[in-house]
Amino acid sequence: MIGQIERYASDTPTIGVIKSGEELYDFNVKVWRSRFAPMVGDNVEFEVKDGKVTRAKPFVTYAENMQPVKSRLIAGLLGLVLGGIGAHRVYLGFYGTAVLQIALTVVTGGFGLLWGFIEGALILGTQIDKDAQGRALK
Repeated sequence: MIGQIERYASDTPTIGVIKSGEELYDFNVKVWRSRFAPMVGDNVEFEVKDGKVTRAKPFVTYAENMQPVKSRLIAGLLGLVLGGIGAHRVYLGFYGTAVLQIALTVVTGGFGLLWGFIEGALILGTQIDKDAQGRALK
């Protein structure tokens, strides 16, 4: 079935609601099949058995998936200027890597700034060209 996430709160991530037509279906995050957390308004493909959602995943058309959302210029400049604290990674949605960059910068007494600076140059030079959801940078 195809539906849309009607309610989901990341602070209480165990239960959400999917709306398909006029029907509402509760779902547990354990049935979510994506590395990205569900968000209200996301289109989803899901399966129902005995009135319960048994599997749910994002339903994205090719055009939606390829539509650029994040700016290459902003990401690159954030990398060059604030790369040591992972600002460009947060902007692109790579939160784990951003935390790692902050930790490396602190542990090395600032030498971790080089990692962010290099990534900023790679973003501006188009070697890094996608955000965390796989969409091209504009």
